[in-house]
Amino acid sequence: MKNTAHPFDIKVRVAAVRDASGLAVLAGQLGHPSTREQVEARLRKMAGNPEHIVFVAERPDGRLAGYADLFLFHTVGADVRVEVGGLVVDEASRSRGVGAILMARAEEWARDMGCSAVSLRSNVIREAAHRFYEKLGYGIIKTQKSFRKSL
Repeated sequence: MKNTAHPFDIKVRVAAVRDASGLAVLAGQLGHPSTREQVEARLRKMAGNPEHIVFVAERPDGRLAGYADLFLFHTVGADVRVEVGGLVVDEASRSRGVGAILMARAEEWARDMGCSAVSLRSNVIREAAHRFYEKLGYGIIKTQKSFRKSL
């Protein structure tokens, strides 16, 4: 079923544990398969941390249209900024303004937290996402490789 909700019918609010199933589906669409239980555990660990927040875009029917996962990024070499750990809009709600609404809320939270910048990372293959971020005024500041070691 295709979502026909106008973006202004979208309500942005802080994620709650009850959103775990919907968040798990959205995380999977972003390429991070997760179970409801995994998302619940992650949300519980984040609870009470004023430097980490997840906003959800909720449709009028109560289903999630997307989320923005944000945290304060501290480093010795630069002023604190907000990092977008994840932004995903449900496949059925894309190109309807939901992402822009979530990013506007992210920027508002950044200002509320005393930050003067928001940064994010986007996979090189996500060209449509790159165009979206550039349209919102984000610019590429560098190209890098991402390394990880499982422990």
